[in-house]
Amino acid sequence: MVSETKTTEAPTLRRELKARHLTMIAIGGSIGTGLFVASGATISQAGPGGALLSYILIGLMVYFLMTSLGELAAFMPVSGSFATYGQNYVEEGFGFALGWNYWYNWAVTIAVDLVASQLVMSYWFPDTPGWIWSALFLGIMFLLNWISVRGFGEAEYWFSLIKVATVIIFIIVGVMMIVGIFKG
Repeated sequence: MVSETKTTEAPTLRRELKARHLTMIAIGGSIGTGLFVASGATISQAGPGGALLSYILIGLMVYFLMTSLGELAAFMPVSGSFATYGQNYVEEGFGFALGWNYWYNWAVTIAVDLVASQLVMSYWFPDTPGWIWSALFLGIMFLLNWISVRGFGEAEYWFSLIKVATVIIFIIVGVMMIVGIFKG
């Protein structure tokens, strides 16, 4: 029989990330691997207008979802995952399933990112076996998660800054190609 007792103690976490870490992680986190790896295939199949329309529609859906989650976080701040909201407002089983689905999502995402890193690196180093790149980047991921929270935040800040700068450079080069400065 499952015990119905609930503890009154709230889990506590140390908050060592600075505002600049959180801001850049949020911006860089919205730039996924697919933008760099799969956007060419999307543009070739749907065209630039179709790809832009799809991006706008999905972005709008994500915006509404995140504003709803922001409302929940402002109403009931918790130091745990957003699965806590499903547990408190729907049912404990829903929160449990939400937490495990979220974990599964990130377990698969890590594997996909490792394969994507292998594909990208094989462009420059075609003779190196792909598993070496996957193992190297998996080791880097473990290292970043092993160091302190502040060190993790600092590394994520700089990686996100690189992603944002890359997107800005791609946009500038694209506009320069459209107006005829660069021939492509």
